[in-house]
Amino acid sequence: MSNFVQKLCAWQQAHGRHDLPWQSTDPYRVWLSEIMLQQTQVATVIDYYKRFLERFPTISELASAEQSEVMSYWAGLGYYARARNLHRCAQIVVEQYGGVFPREYEDIVALPGIGRSTAHAIMAFCYGAPTPIMDGNVKRLFTRYYGIKGVTSTAAVEKQLWSQAEKTLNEALGDEHTHVDMACYTQALMDFGSLICTRSKPLCDDCPVAGSCYAKTHNLQKELPTSKARKTTPTRHTVMLLLVHDNHIWLEQRPQQGIWSGLLSLPSFDDTEALIHYLQNQGMAINPAKDLIKLAAFEHIFSHFKLHIQPILVKTTGAQSLLDSSSKQGYYHLHSWQTLPIPKPVSTLLETLATTDI
Repeated sequence: MSNFVQKLCAWQQAHGRHDLPWQSTDPYRVWLSEIMLQQTQVATVIDYYKRFLERFPTISELASAEQSEVMSYWAGLGYYARARNLHRCAQIVVEQYGGVFPREYEDIVALPGIGRSTAHAIMAFCYGAPTPIMDGNVKRLFTRYYGIKGVTSTAAVEKQLWSQAEKTLNEALGDEHTHVDMACYTQALMDFGSLICTRSKPLCDDCPVAGSCYAKTHNLQKELPTSKARKTTPTRHTVMLLLVHDNHIWLEQRPQQGIWSGLLSLPSFDDTEALIHYLQNQGMAINPAKDLIKLAAFEHIFSHFKLHIQPILVKTTGAQSLLDSSSKQGYYHLHSWQTLPIPKPVSTLLETLATTDI
């Protein structure tokens, strides 16, 4: 077995994570965790994962659920296309594979939301297949250990990293006197990048492969991986309406395209004037100086921009009928916000309202 693979597996057995709730050979559990862990930290995912599995313990139950309910269990995790793909993927597995997750790479990678690394991880963990992975942790480890320079998101560097991952694994597999535990090695790569070869201040003194690491030898831990050129993060502005009536809040379903697609959210406007016009179109007599209450503005950070949110509270005591909360838009009780498919900044606002005397 190659020294690199051998040492990482030994480190994993002694110091790696062994109590994560998705560590099993059940492809449903592994697949769900892999999707949730995309762009999201382990500590954040654990509680979401447990709640999701309690409600949808099998692929069949996930497939048969309404998308709105699936989204409600995803609300707050962000990158909501992951949840829609997860739901559609479950439906395809039920329709085309009888509810049994496929075993072949070509079948797995053809499913919505599953790329090369996720497919390889499922195959390695569940079927023991000799398939390397390539997530952010692995990229960081490989660029440092093998001295691979260049921005890792570029096609050329990505190709080089995959080639190195395959070469490293093939060298280990080529030793006929050893056996590679693929689940152990795959978990080792994930854990090592998360716990030892960290983004800042890597623990080189605790690293079992530091002696042959290019970055350590050349004192390039801070330079590798190569950083992207910094870009100015643009800021967008929106005004959110918190229309409250009899301890209920008005919510509308977002379009299927764009941010928070398909989720319930507060009505949003480019400016306060547009918000006033909206209310007037609903037949409300609005005195802006008296009826509009500006709450503290805040920013929500997306991957490519910042969203500056100005919440405005409007309380109405008119005899407006409360719409059935099963509809796509209408009034929802303030204390039901935790069960609704709403984005994180909206849940923060509603949590504040629910605990405030309004």
